Order: sequence, then structure tokens, then C-alpha cells
Amino acid sequence: MNQLSRTEPLTQTLAHTPTHITPADESPVSQALYRQLAEQYRRAICNGVLRPGERMPSIRAFMQRHGVSLATATESYRVLEREALIEARPRAGYFVRASQTAALPAASEPDIATMPRAAQFVGIHSAISAIVSQYQRYPDAFNLGGATASPDLYPTDALQKAALRALRRRPTLLTAAGPDQGDPALRAIVARRAFDAGIQIGADDVIMTHGGIEAVNLALRAVTQPGDTVAVESPCFFGLLQALESLGLRALEIPASPTTGLAIEALDFALQTQPDIKAVVVVPNLQNPLGSVMPDAHKARLVELCARAGIALIEDDPYRELVDIAQPLRSLKAWDMDGTVIHCTSFNKTLAPGMRIGWINGGRWHPRIGMLKFAQSRHNEQLSQVVLAEFLQTNAYERHLRRLRDRLRVQRERMSAAIGASFPEGTRFTPPAGGIFFWIELPREVSSAAFFDAALKEGIRVMPGTVFSNSGRFDRFIRLSCPSTDLDLADEAVRRLGRLATGMAARMATQAA
Repeated sequence: MNQLSRTEPLTQTLAHTPTHITPADESPVSQALYRQLAEQYRRAICNGVLRPGERMPSIRAFMQRHGVSLATATESYRVLEREALIEARPRAGYFVRASQTAALPAASEPDIATMPRAAQFVGIHSAISAIVSQYQRYPDAFNLGGATASPDLYPTDALQKAALRALRRRPTLLTAAGPDQGDPALRAIVARRAFDAGIQIGADDVIMTHGGIEAVNLALRAVTQPGDTVAVESPCFFGLLQALESLGLRALEIPASPTTGLAIEALDFALQTQPDIKAVVVVPNLQNPLGSVMPDAHKARLVELCARAGIALIEDDPYRELVDIAQPLRSLKAWDMDGTVIHCTSFNKTLAPGMRIGWINGGRWHPRIGMLKFAQSRHNEQLSQVVLAEFLQTNAYERHLRRLRDRLRVQRERMSAAIGASFPEGTRFTPPAGGIFFWIELPREVSSAAFFDAALKEGIRVMPGTVFSNSGRFDRFIRLSCPSTDLDLADEAVRRLGRLATGMAARMATQAA
């Protein structure tokens, strides 16, 4: 049953919560209204008025109770989901979640009043190479620093069988050249699926790529020249910084919130004061490394800003389907009226990291991107595209996504509890609403670079915060991930990291004294 059609009466304990807020839902106040409503329910949950396991009002009942629109009601629930206060259960509705144990303070919000630093050429590749080199010296280290889930969470057997069927039907798949833009059947399916994210395109508007990183590289090449400035989130995925460096571009780091992503106000200021910005690159859903999800109101404002400035908005969106909510999130492209948004995504994180299949819609730069794709790498390998098309055209992919999100939620909750119980006072983090990333702020005395080295010697991989910025401002942060399905082993690894952080903080505090 569609969640919007549910009209079950609200439990009696909700009688104590406020029933209406008066500001008009379509006024400028509406951008904050969803937060006001979410805060009311947060207080009701934290005060025990709403108890774990109790049903929340349906979306329709919430709209009627508070006199608000579908967008405001949905965004209010998304805030509560991101704070791990409620959860959506398939075909059942929303429920209050059990309280998390040993909670740590939420991650610090950025100071958006501080003017973004000057754009600079990126020089981080050598630092990343050094980390990779260190990893290679510890090949058996337990990996809590990766970006993909465990292989046993992906449908290996089903994909193997689909590959065998494809080769029997089309024995020349490995020896014949494929279409330049990608397999036509797959592009048609991708275009249909994009509709769920609010993207209205056809098969001819899709170009298949070698994963999401080729898509982002193509987008950057299409809209910039060496020496240009590109605005990026801070912190941001180090692979993007490597791409900017390889293209001779300058990075202007815009602060990003661990809850709502890119600071729109800071970007607005940058666009007004630095007219040489040629593009903005953003991960709106489960941003890497923050794990933040940008609210719809922010997404709409971001698209508006870039359209008004006449610059490209490059949307890197590989994690959207891993967000643990009932209703599909909308892409930035859903608000694009004039081709401002270049949409890039892949199936690397959701289905098969080994297949390296991504796709791009280039907005008004689409023809140029098609030309650059042909010049850079020609057509993609055909077999994996045919296999993917077969898998996507049935319900198998949706069933897989539901199982994957459920498993990842269990892994995240276990790791959240372990982090809260093991890491020292002064640690801060905000559990994400999906995916596998944890952005952790260590106590002030602890350097992530030193922590990275010490963790490797303990046989555990983490990612130091220094690689997620070109400015050096995140030396007290680390990115952990929860890819392993061996929860006991992961718990033990986190406990060891917690003891390590506690010891380092104590030693540094003693030295400072």
C-alpha cells in the first residue's frame, strides 16, 4: 500500500504533541518549517511521549494535522530518519526507533560565516599515493577505510548466471565492438529508472561510462579549461581532488554540513565575490565522506544559484539508492529547467563494484561530452552492460536493494554502538542515514595522520581526514566504513581503534600539560 494513502489514527500518546503551526507552507518560512516540525517530534521522542516501536502518523495524516504540503511533511520525516529517531518499514509506515546506546555528540557544523579560502591548485595526489603505498605494506589489514560494501552483499550468483545466458545468446559480445554511447537496451532502462529520481530523459540522453569517476572527469573536461576554478564541498571525496589536479584546475573549497551537505549560503557568497568559478561539483545524497543528505529545499536553491550564475552544476550521485528511507530521493536534475545540471552516477556502490558501469546526462553540454567520451575511451565493454540490462528489467534489482539497505543498516547500527562505547571523550560523529561511511571528529589532541599510521600497525585500515581536503583543515578527522558482514570482527576492530584513540589523546594531553 502506498504510504501516502495510509490514514491510521495516531496513537494516543501523540495527543500531547503540537497539532498545528501557522506559517503558510509556501512562504519563505517553509524552508525552516520542516525543521520546526521535526524538532517537535524529536522532543516528543526524546521525552518519552513517543516510545520506541510506536507508529508515526502517515504522511497524509501529518499533512492534515499540521496543515502543510507533501514536500514539507516528507522533509520533516527525512530529518527524523537522518537523526535515527524514526524508521520506515516496507508497506507498514513509519515507526519510532529504539534509542541508540552510548551516543556521542553530533559532528560539528561548519562555520559558514567564514569566507571560503582562495581557490588553489590541487596537490594532493602524492599524499594519496603515500597512503596507498602504506596500505600495500599491510595487505592483511582489516579494511575499515574502503568505499564499497563486502562482496557477499552483492548478487554474485545471479550476475554470473546472467552473464552465461548473455554469452549463449550473443556469443560475439566479447569480440564485437559496441555502440559508442552504450548498449541501447541498457540506456533505455536507465532512462526509465531515472524517472524515480525526478529526471525526465530519454535513452539518447544517456551515455554509459567506465564508472562514475569517468563521468565526472568528462563533465569537468566539457565545462573547464586548465587554470579554471571549480567549487567543491569541503571535505570532499579525494578522487575528485585527484581529478581536478590531473586537469590543472583550481579547487575552491565550500564548507559542508555533516547533516545537510554543501552550505548554500557560503556558495552564494563565493559566486558573488569570485566570478571565475566555472563549475560546482557536489554529492547531494550520502556525501563522501560526511554521509550527509541535502534537503530538497537546499537542492532547489543550489540548482537556482548555478543557473542564475550560468555555470555547470556537476551532480555526482552514486549513493542515492543506499539512503535508508521509504520514498526515493530526488536528484538535483529534478529541478533543472535549462540543462544546468550534469548528472553523473554509477552502479559501483549499489550492485557490482567489479563491473565499473556508470552513466552521464550532460545537460546542455551533452553533445560535447559524447565527443569527449569517444575521444577518451571509446565504447564501454558490452558483456557487463547486457548483464546489467537483464538484471534491471526485472524486480531482482529492487529486491537486492532492499536486502542491501537492510544489511547495511544493521552494520551501521552495530558500528555506531561500538564507536559510542569505545572512543574517548571529545569524539564527535553523526550516524549517516545510509551507506557505509562514518565521518568521525577525534579529540582535539589526536592527529588523523598519526592515528592512521598507528591503526595500520594494529592491522586496521582507516582513511585520515587530511586526504579529503587540499587545505589541511581536517587533520583531526577520520573516515571509517562498515563494509564487513563479520560484525563481531568489526566490533573488535572498533574497540581496538577506540583504545588507540584514548591512549593517543591521554599522551598528548599529558605532553601539553
